[in-house]
Amino acid sequence: MAPKIALKNVSLSRRTVLRGLGTAIALPVLDAMFPAVARAAAAAAAGGSTGKPPVRMAFIFVPNGVNLAHWTPKRTGYFFDLPYILEPLRDVRNEILILSGLTHDKGRANGDGPGDHARSASVFLTGCQPVKTNGANIRVGISVDQYAARYIGKETLFPSLELGCDPSANAGSCDSGYSCAYSSNISWRDPYTPATKEINPALVFERLFSHGTGTEVATQRALRERYRRSILDFALEDARRLKRQLGAGDQRKLDEYLTSIREIERRLEMAAAQAYEPSDDDQPFSYPRPKGIPREYAEHIRLMTDMLVLAFQADLTRIGTIMFANAGSNRSYRFINVPDGHHDLSHHGGNPEKLRKIAEINRFHVAMFARFLRRLKAIREGDSTLLDNCMIVYGSGISDGNRHNNEDLPVVFAGRGGGTVRTGRHVKVQWETPMCNLFVAMLRRAGVPVERFGDSTGELTDLG
Repeated sequence: MAPKIALKNVSLSRRTVLRGLGTAIALPVLDAMFPAVARAAAAAAAGGSTGKPPVRMAFIFVPNGVNLAHWTPKRTGYFFDLPYILEPLRDVRNEILILSGLTHDKGRANGDGPGDHARSASVFLTGCQPVKTNGANIRVGISVDQYAARYIGKETLFPSLELGCDPSANAGSCDSGYSCAYSSNISWRDPYTPATKEINPALVFERLFSHGTGTEVATQRALRERYRRSILDFALEDARRLKRQLGAGDQRKLDEYLTSIREIERRLEMAAAQAYEPSDDDQPFSYPRPKGIPREYAEHIRLMTDMLVLAFQADLTRIGTIMFANAGSNRSYRFINVPDGHHDLSHHGGNPEKLRKIAEINRFHVAMFARFLRRLKAIREGDSTLLDNCMIVYGSGISDGNRHNNEDLPVVFAGRGGGTVRTGRHVKVQWETPMCNLFVAMLRRAGVPVERFGDSTGELTDLG
């Protein structure tokens, strides 16, 4: 049952939802949720919410390393420059940290021979050496997102969301004797179990906003498709009732939020209506593109990042991962005038033209990331923004695709972690600092007890 809403001096629970047949639309953070701070403080003493906006964590993976010459700023500190690849971040430069010098030692062969791409994904959030196998005996380690979910995942409807754009394959050999599970996943529930990502944004949308029995959800879906109705139509009366009790500012926030939901729904309808025609973007798919997955790769990324924004905004989850592409991806980027395969280009051998094309691919990915950050920054949460209350890591498990090296990884950190991170800087950490030291710092800021994680040697102290 949805919490009842007082008609006077309205004070909303963070768990208030708008309901309809098979529908449950969680609300964003509204000012009306904060008069209950005193009660929330008492609840916090008993292990409940503090009434402050929660801190969220997200991790975004890109494959094949980067063109480091056009990635790494020349200056450190607050007045760092933005090289060509990072230029799309100029509007949010004060919200980010460029971290140089972090290392994933367990992404190196360490006696296991070739298979750097598979290792780069499996080590990205685990900091553990994967067992080299293409059989069922896969083993690597729990990932930082799932470690956090064990502690704070119970606070939300979904402990975590795992999203991506390339299909997963958890069996077979994908890289020099390594299981495809290593190349297809960055999130691991435990050392033996990948948290398989969802690549269909239509299914993610339904998961976030459908509710009730299987029959109710199926009925609601059938009605929407038959009469071309929005999911919002089923909760319209609940929304009208709530708006009458809100102040002008909260009414505006609610309208903006519901408009965002409808806009995503409209884009999903457009993707579903597209007849299947093979295209360059189908390279990762060995079968016709499923209904609901956009033909355009950029729109696929936009929908997935927008879905995570909604999930964070409505506190449906506080932990998310997105793989823009699987490790070793050889996707073509013809839409930015790079028809070559990404993995093929990454073996550039110092060729200037290949390096130029790699920079264009890297810049495209960063532009998609920058758009995600701008969306988060545009959403107000009390005196802060949604981005202020996030800790987001963007990067690759390989530095240079030609060398397949795992030191000096390309990493961008975004968000202020609820006010605990000093952003707007380029920070060079001590050479060979484990990336897991960053994860320890993030976990502690999220209230997750941790002494060590992966191959950490301590906490990265450069965030605060």
